[in-house]
Amino acid sequence: MLGRLTRRAEYRRVAGSRQRVSTPGVIVQTARRQGDAEPRFGVTASRKVGGAVERNRARRRLRALAREVLALHAAAADYVLIARPETVARPHPALRADLENALRRLGAWNEGGHSADNPPART
Repeated sequence: MLGRLTRRAEYRRVAGSRQRVSTPGVIVQTARRQGDAEPRFGVTASRKVGGAVERNRARRRLRALAREVLALHAAAADYVLIARPETVARPHPALRADLENALRRLGAWNEGGHSADNPPART
């Protein structure tokens, strides 16, 4: 289960950690947390992404992606996913690969879940 970042102070704490990776489709910031806490995430999209429709679409896409990837593979930390202009039109597999690559580069990737290369077995 994933928690959500809801307060501005939580977003600022993650941004202040200075742990960040940029990919073509998303920018990922992270801040470690103590204990066995579940991963938490927040999503943001500035006006650079586009108008209200594009920003909302980008946020929806990143929230769905976070539920797919972070729930299975993310270490216990707080994550902020920042939309980029490419987030809106980027194909889903490419956006998912961007997020997985960013988690690996941040050292926050946990094996054992399912990825695009290793989908769950269908029964």
